Amino acid sequence: MYAVIVTGGRQYRVAQGETLRVEKLVADIGAEVKLDQVLLVGSGEGVTVGAPLVAGALVTAKVKSHGRADKIRIVKFRRRKHHRKEIGHRQHYTEIEIVGITGAGK
Repeated sequence: MYAVIVTGGRQYRVAQGETLRVEKLVADIGAEVKLDQVLLVGSGEGVTVGAPLVAGALVTAKVKSHGRADKIRIVKFRRRKHHRKEIGHRQHYTEIEIVGITGAGK
C-alpha cells in the first residue's frame, strides 16, 4: 500500500516503513504525527484519487530526528561594478518514518 501526501508545500509518494526528510514539523523526537492531506491511496491494482483529498485517509509517521541540510551558497555578482555579495542558507528538516497508511484504497 502506498500514498501520495502533501506536507511543507511538497508532495511525497510514501509506503510503510520508508524514511524521508520533510520540512520542519513541530513535534518531539519519538512522537507520532498524523498527516491527513492525502491526495492518492494505492493498494495493489486499486487506486483511489481524491478530489482534491481522499476522504478518511490518514498517514501516520514517527519523528526520528530534526536537523539542518547542507549549506547552499547564493552569490550575486555584477561585472565591472565592484559588487559581489555572498550569503548562505541551511534549511531545517524533520526526518520521519512512515508507520501506517489507512484509507479508502480499493
